[in-house]
Amino acid sequence: MAGRGTRVRPHSHTTPKPLLPVAGTMIIERIVKTFKRTLERNIDEIVYILGPDFSQEIKDKLTAMSTRNDAKATFRVQEVALGTAHAVYSAAKDLSGEAIIVFADTIFDSKDTVTIEGADSVIWLKEVEDPSRFGVAVYEGDKITDFVEKPSEPISNLAIIGVYYFRESEQLKKEIEYLLDNQITGHGGEYQLTDALDRMLKDGKTFKKATVDEWLDCGTLPAWLETTGIILEKENHNFNTDAFPGSKIHPPVYIGEDVKIMNSEVGPNVSIEEGSVIQDSVITNTIIQENSVIRNSKLDKSTVGNHVEITGESGTVHIGDHSIINHS
Repeated sequence: MAGRGTRVRPHSHTTPKPLLPVAGTMIIERIVKTFKRTLERNIDEIVYILGPDFSQEIKDKLTAMSTRNDAKATFRVQEVALGTAHAVYSAAKDLSGEAIIVFADTIFDSKDTVTIEGADSVIWLKEVEDPSRFGVAVYEGDKITDFVEKPSEPISNLAIIGVYYFRESEQLKKEIEYLLDNQITGHGGEYQLTDALDRMLKDGKTFKKATVDEWLDCGTLPAWLETTGIILEKENHNFNTDAFPGSKIHPPVYIGEDVKIMNSEVGPNVSIEEGSVIQDSVITNTIIQENSVIRNSKLDKSTVGNHVEITGESGTVHIGDHSIINHS
């Protein structure tokens, strides 16, 4: 999670994309919870690969999240962005024994438990309509036989979603070292993880596939809004109508703790994080983060940061933390 998340600005100016909330839970925590539910292993340590300018506040949030999920938090830094393999190698000292590697800006889910027995590596895949946009895995049965980056011919419709298990992660480290030592770069002149995987495959390692039911993007503002709507529909959060006098709530919605809604209409597809206040407003298809206040406004398809004050606004807005808009 060392990237800057430029496509979800202004929110990523202050919050790394994997820490953005989706219906009350950070993206990164949703990923961890999915593993806890679907993988036949306990997660005892989470290594976060960060950019060089991530604050202590961000590390504290990640440490607290790790503790909630019974895991130790460790932090490594990718000083310069030189590709996915280079990012993973920033945690070289942690690559020993069993490991899962995740690129932490998408939410995925599966009803099935993932079986990792008999595999040197398991790659999580999702069936897609346009495989030419993705790296894909070619397979026979449940075994992977090849990796192809953005294929020009329809060789496989199973896209690699950026989630990997390794039985002996030292093997991966060895292949990444080979790429770095020999300056073998791929797309964009960067060191690509798929090149290291390809070397492991050609070395005779057994790769198996695991498919997911859902693969939800949070990489842009519209995608974050769309994914939040899908999650709201799926999780069907409860709320106490009596707690919001004079207001109408149209599910699906997520309403966090200590949220106040007065004389307003909220929903559908609205997520309001804890401590925020909605007054004399109509809010639809919108994400509102913590401790923000919205008055006399009509917002749709909007994203609102933390500690924001909005008065008299109408339409679609994307407002970063600690901002004030006042049209009164």
